[in-house]
Amino acid sequence: MQITSASIDDYLSRIPGNRQEIFRKIFDAINDNLPDGFCQGMSYGMIGWAVPLETYPAGYHCTPGLPLPFISLASQKNFIALYHMGMYAKPELLDWFVTAYPKYSKRKPDMGKSCIRFKKMDDIPLELLAELSKKMTVEEWIDIYETNLKKK
Repeated sequence: MQITSASIDDYLSRIPGNRQEIFRKIFDAINDNLPDGFCQGMSYGMIGWAVPLETYPAGYHCTPGLPLPFISLASQKNFIALYHMGMYAKPELLDWFVTAYPKYSKRKPDMGKSCIRFKKMDDIPLELLAELSKKMTVEEWIDIYETNLKKK
Protein backbone atom coordinates (compact mmCIF):
# COMPACT_ATOMS: atom_id res chain seq x y z
CA MET A 1 0.00 0.00 0.00
CA GLN A 2 1.95 2.98 -1.24
CA ILE A 3 0.44 6.38 -0.63
CA THR A 4 0.53 8.49 -3.76
CA SER A 5 0.93 12.13 -2.87
CA ALA A 6 2.64 15.27 -4.11
CA SER A 7 2.93 16.97 -0.70
CA ILE A 8 3.89 16.06 2.83
CA ASP A 9 0.63 17.39 4.29
CA ASP A 10 -1.41 15.34 1.83
CA TYR A 11 0.69 12.23 2.55
CA LEU A 12 0.22 12.66 6.29
CA SER A 13 -3.54 13.04 5.85
CA ARG A 14 -3.75 9.74 3.92
CA ILE A 15 -2.08 7.56 6.55
CA PRO A 16 -4.52 5.00 7.98
CA GLY A 17 -6.18 6.12 11.21
CA ASN A 18 -4.57 3.47 13.39
CA ARG A 19 -1.13 4.78 12.38
CA GLN A 20 -1.80 8.52 12.19
CA GLU A 21 -0.64 9.50 15.67
CA ILE A 22 2.52 7.38 15.82
CA PHE A 23 3.54 8.23 12.25
CA ARG A 24 3.33 11.93 13.07
CA LYS A 25 5.38 11.35 16.23
CA ILE A 26 8.09 9.60 14.19
CA PHE A 27 7.97 12.42 11.64
CA ASP A 28 8.36 15.01 14.41
CA ALA A 29 11.17 13.06 16.13
CA ILE A 30 13.15 13.12 12.89
CA ASN A 31 12.21 16.60 11.74
CA ASP A 32 12.83 18.25 15.11
CA ASN A 33 16.24 16.64 15.61
CA LEU A 34 17.97 16.65 12.23
CA PRO A 35 20.94 19.00 12.05
CA ASP A 36 20.46 22.16 10.00
CA GLY A 37 20.84 21.94 6.25
CA PHE A 38 18.60 19.04 5.30
CA CYS A 39 15.45 19.80 3.31
CA GLN A 40 12.21 17.86 3.42
CA GLY A 41 10.00 16.83 0.56
CA MET A 42 8.42 13.93 -1.25
CA SER A 43 10.71 11.45 -2.98
CA TYR A 44 10.12 7.93 -4.29
CA GLY A 45 6.58 8.03 -2.91
CA MET A 46 7.76 8.71 0.64
CA ILE A 47 8.39 11.66 2.91
CA GLY A 48 12.08 12.36 2.74
CA TRP A 49 14.86 14.51 4.07
CA ALA A 50 17.72 15.21 1.71
CA VAL A 51 20.70 17.44 1.01
CA PRO A 52 19.34 20.21 -1.22
CA LEU A 53 20.84 20.81 -4.64
CA GLU A 54 21.90 24.29 -3.51
CA THR A 55 24.23 22.59 -1.01
CA TYR A 56 25.23 19.59 -3.13
CA PRO A 57 24.62 20.41 -6.83
CA ALA A 58 25.79 16.96 -7.99
CA GLY A 59 22.63 15.51 -6.43
CA TYR A 60 21.89 11.82 -6.27
CA HIS A 61 23.95 9.76 -8.75
CA CYS A 62 21.08 7.33 -9.41
CA THR A 63 18.68 10.11 -10.37
CA PRO A 64 20.60 13.21 -11.52
CA GLY A 65 18.81 16.41 -10.59
CA LEU A 66 17.32 14.88 -7.43
CA PRO A 67 18.59 16.09 -4.04
CA LEU A 68 20.84 13.61 -2.22
CA PRO A 69 18.48 11.41 -0.12
CA PHE A 70 19.25 10.88 3.55
CA ILE A 71 16.18 9.68 5.49
CA SER A 72 12.80 8.54 4.16
CA LEU A 73 9.63 7.65 6.04
CA ALA A 74 6.75 5.63 4.62
CA SER A 75 3.56 3.92 5.67
CA GLN A 76 3.63 0.53 3.95
CA LYS A 77 0.94 -2.16 3.89
CA ASN A 78 2.06 -4.00 7.04
CA PHE A 79 4.49 -1.60 8.71
CA ILE A 80 5.97 1.85 8.97
CA ALA A 81 9.37 2.01 7.26
CA LEU A 82 12.22 4.33 8.08
CA TYR A 83 15.10 4.39 5.61
CA HIS A 84 18.35 5.91 6.90
CA MET A 85 21.05 6.02 4.26
CA GLY A 86 23.67 7.07 6.82
CA MET A 87 23.29 3.77 8.67
CA TYR A 88 23.70 1.92 5.39
CA ALA A 89 26.88 3.80 4.51
CA LYS A 90 28.51 4.10 7.95
CA PRO A 91 28.80 0.76 9.79
CA GLU A 92 29.67 2.46 13.10
CA LEU A 93 26.33 4.26 13.08
CA LEU A 94 24.48 1.03 12.37
CA ASP A 95 26.37 -0.71 15.19
CA TRP A 96 25.48 2.11 17.60
CA PHE A 97 21.80 1.89 16.64
CA VAL A 98 21.56 -1.90 16.98
CA THR A 99 23.37 -1.80 20.34
CA ALA A 100 21.18 1.03 21.68
CA TYR A 101 17.87 -0.40 20.44
CA PRO A 102 17.25 -2.81 23.37
CA LYS A 103 17.54 0.11 25.81
CA TYR A 104 14.50 1.73 24.16
CA SER A 105 12.35 -1.19 23.03
CA LYS A 106 11.42 -4.63 24.30
CA ARG A 107 11.36 -5.91 20.71
CA LYS A 108 14.26 -6.89 18.49
CA PRO A 109 14.80 -4.44 15.59
CA ASP A 110 13.36 -5.58 12.26
CA MET A 111 15.89 -4.23 9.78
CA GLY A 112 17.18 -4.42 6.24
CA LYS A 113 20.26 -2.67 4.81
CA SER A 114 18.98 0.87 5.37
CA CYS A 115 15.44 0.08 6.47
CA ILE A 116 13.93 -0.18 9.92
CA ARG A 117 10.44 -1.73 9.89
CA PHE A 118 7.97 -1.02 12.66
CA LYS A 119 5.12 -3.54 12.73
CA LYS A 120 3.94 -2.95 16.31
CA MET A 121 2.75 0.61 16.74
CA ASP A 122 2.87 0.43 20.54
CA ASP A 123 6.64 -0.01 20.87
CA ILE A 124 8.39 2.41 18.55
CA PRO A 125 11.51 3.90 20.18
CA LEU A 126 10.88 7.59 19.48
CA GLU A 127 13.71 8.79 21.73
CA LEU A 128 16.16 6.54 19.90
CA LEU A 129 14.93 7.80 16.51
CA ALA A 130 15.43 11.37 17.75
CA GLU A 131 19.01 10.50 18.80
CA LEU A 132 19.66 8.77 15.47
CA SER A 133 18.47 11.86 13.63
CA LYS A 134 21.07 14.01 15.42
CA LYS A 135 24.02 11.74 14.63
CA MET A 136 25.01 12.95 11.15
CA THR A 137 25.41 16.43 9.69
CA VAL A 138 24.90 17.38 6.06
CA GLU A 139 28.65 17.77 5.63
CA GLU A 140 29.37 14.34 7.11
CA TRP A 141 26.70 12.70 4.94
CA ILE A 142 28.13 14.27 1.77
CA ASP A 143 31.64 13.12 2.72
CA ILE A 144 30.51 9.55 3.44
CA TYR A 145 28.40 9.46 0.27
CA GLU A 146 31.26 10.68 -1.93
CA THR A 147 33.75 8.29 -0.31
CA ASN A 148 31.45 5.32 -0.91
CA LEU A 149 30.59 6.46 -4.44
CA LYS A 150 34.26 6.71 -5.41
CA LYS A 151 34.90 3.15 -4.17
CA LYS A 152 32.63 1.80 -6.94
